[in-house]
Amino acid sequence: PLKALLSVYDKTGLIKLAEGLSAAGVQLLGSGGTAKKIREANIKIERVFIPVTFIHVLNVYLQGCILARATPSDERDLADQSISKIAIVVCNLYPFSTTISKPGCTLAEAIEEIDIGGVTLLRAAAKNHERVCVLSDPVDYDAFLEAWRKGDVSQALRNRLALKAFEMTAEYDDAISGYFREQYASSPESQPLQRMVLRYGANPHQKPAQAFVTEGDLPFKVVCGSPGYINLLDALNSYALVKELQEALNLPTAASFKHVSPAGAAVGIELDETERQVYGVEDLKEPLTALACAYARARGADRMSSFGDFIALSAPCDLATARIISREVSDGVIAPGYAPEALDVLKKKKAGKYCVLEMDPSYAPPEIETRQVYGINLQQRRNNAKIDAALFSNIVTENKEANLLVATLALKYTQSNSVAYAKNGAIVGLGAGQQSRIHCTRLAGGKADLWWLRHHPRVLALPFKKGVKRAEKANAIELFVSGEILEGGEKAQWQDQFESVPAALTEEERRAWGRQLDGVACSS
Repeated sequence: PLKALLSVYDKTGLIKLAEGLSAAGVQLLGSGGTAKKIREANIKIERVFIPVTFIHVLNVYLQGCILARATPSDERDLADQSISKIAIVVCNLYPFSTTISKPGCTLAEAIEEIDIGGVTLLRAAAKNHERVCVLSDPVDYDAFLEAWRKGDVSQALRNRLALKAFEMTAEYDDAISGYFREQYASSPESQPLQRMVLRYGANPHQKPAQAFVTEGDLPFKVVCGSPGYINLLDALNSYALVKELQEALNLPTAASFKHVSPAGAAVGIELDETERQVYGVEDLKEPLTALACAYARARGADRMSSFGDFIALSAPCDLATARIISREVSDGVIAPGYAPEALDVLKKKKAGKYCVLEMDPSYAPPEIETRQVYGINLQQRRNNAKIDAALFSNIVTENKEANLLVATLALKYTQSNSVAYAKNGAIVGLGAGQQSRIHCTRLAGGKADLWWLRHHPRVLALPFKKGVKRAEKANAIELFVSGEILEGGEKAQWQDQFESVPAALTEEERRAWGRQLDGVACSS
């Protein structure tokens, strides 16, 4: 007779299945508690003993009974050893995930719930699913019994059951590796450090949250502060952008990211005197390095959007760049390294809580990326489109290659339907993530207009009172160039920041100044 091997932890539906198989003439074999449960229901079953060596049992039951194929050579081997084939394997696993989710679960208790034999049986039966039926989920018992009674166990059914068994063992292994990653690879002293606990996810109620890799080390380390979920989204996306920009233009690069899109990005082109004033670095004591110029431009593209940004630098952070960062309202910075004096400055920011991440510059992400949306896994090849000078070799209009590269690469790291304007190696206006490309264009163009108006002589000469803070100045300038109409207390507060209240820019002044702007690259 055909044989079925039953070895289950979850005994839901077990008796009904055993009754059905026995009534259909299937000889039942069972291990320990499974055999006892079936025998107590007065169903005949032969108990499988696993006494002496587990390896011996594996050889007999896996290589012989389960893994044997329907080939002449395997049939001869079975006959020589007086071994009968097993046609059905019914198995599920110790409740590892349930055990570790209990409060106070110890390491010993978790280890005790790691199933060895069950996983082996499932994988062996699933591997040989051309001949063997493997039942890993009680949900499938009734449908399988019905098909068995009718003699209608199709290859399609065996395929589906095998897939479910492989998925069960994969999920089981994932739960175990995740648990031990938490135990052994989550503290700064761990080698490797594969996991980092986050305070919460995208919102405070989304707990628990973590960042982890499944092999090797995390490619970044926390030098200061404590990154959040959104911080890491911004940090890793922005670093990818600046690394790619530096490779394309061979210049130090910086980016200002907010909520997973660039507010600004720039390469290290020297600032002239007007630009130093526009970007608020004219009084910096340290000489402006190329990297410092890059961040000044990136932050100055859209100061309102960059408020509270996450910063990415393509080169090790120097003192001048750290001084600029220390002046701005920002959540954190990621770079491939930090000069000691720069780190001293950054560690004083936010009373020592400023987030400073050091990225491994040699890290290369996997070719395939996966994300989950509403429980569905989506997978694609990483966006590895090469954006460099060769991409613009067939442009019919005159162009400044650096500007086109900056604009196009910045778009690569936005949501779709985006438009970017760039000048002097920096983004000057970016519209991203809008449902309409028209609105993206208007948003990018509006930001570029405001960026250019901040260069207007009347803006540079605004008579601020002494003591007005940097962020307040930036806000007041934004209100002035945007022409927003203020009322009541807001208007009084704005006016109180000036020695004398400046007259608004006229429409003619705006248009005349706008006509002087040229050399801007646009990418979409």
